[in-house]
Amino acid sequence: MKTVLITGASQGIGAACARRYAEAGYNVMLQYKTHKEEAEALCHEIMEQGGTAAVFGADIADKAQAEALVSKALDLFGNIDVLVNNAGISLYKMFCDTTDEDWQNILSVNLMGMVHVTRKVLPTMVHNKKGHIVNVSSIWGLVGASCEVAYSASKAGIVGLTKALAKELGPSGILVNCVAPGVIDTAMNACLGSETLEALKEETPLERLGTPEDVAEAVFFLANSENRFITGQILSPNGGMVI
Repeated sequence: MKTVLITGASQGIGAACARRYAEAGYNVMLQYKTHKEEAEALCHEIMEQGGTAAVFGADIADKAQAEALVSKALDLFGNIDVLVNNAGISLYKMFCDTTDEDWQNILSVNLMGMVHVTRKVLPTMVHNKKGHIVNVSSIWGLVGASCEVAYSASKAGIVGLTKALAKELGPSGILVNCVAPGVIDTAMNACLGSETLEALKEETPLERLGTPEDVAEAVFFLANSENRFITGQILSPNGGMVI
């Protein structure tokens, strides 16, 4: 049985990815940082439906905790076939109000957290000469967002990381891709307020916000055994907001 490790899996996009992979018969390793109850409830839900799942609390911005997460997944399931780097935080601030601490915090989670987890997973994938990695960026990593410069920069870094790593790992049979969602109906975006969200709907040709399930389908499309020739690509489920 194949195994997927999903960071930021307690809610939103990560939880939708967990359910999608569980439905496809994967062992699912769920990582969370603060939402323990939600992560454990999701784990229980998957197992009740006949799937196999485990949950692990870790701050992936901390290298030791990120490595412990991967080690636990390998101890439990013996292998990691798919890595979904989904964990991330947002920041809505004017550029000149964004402090050095703000920059350090968002880059340590959104970018370096991804680096820590991926670096620990790779020896097993390289040894097996196969594997899939999907990094979750954002539409703002492609085009930028006013008042979200730090967030946009961190997500743009994920795009560059994906493309470069795909070239480096291609000879080892490992496919690395990126999903850059548009505006998705999650808790992270709820802080924008109803008026802003309605305006964003109007800017979207499909006239709706995306759902976590929309993004999970994009992730699963890129990272499953049927994909053998798509690597280094950015797939943006954004309802046509950016074309």
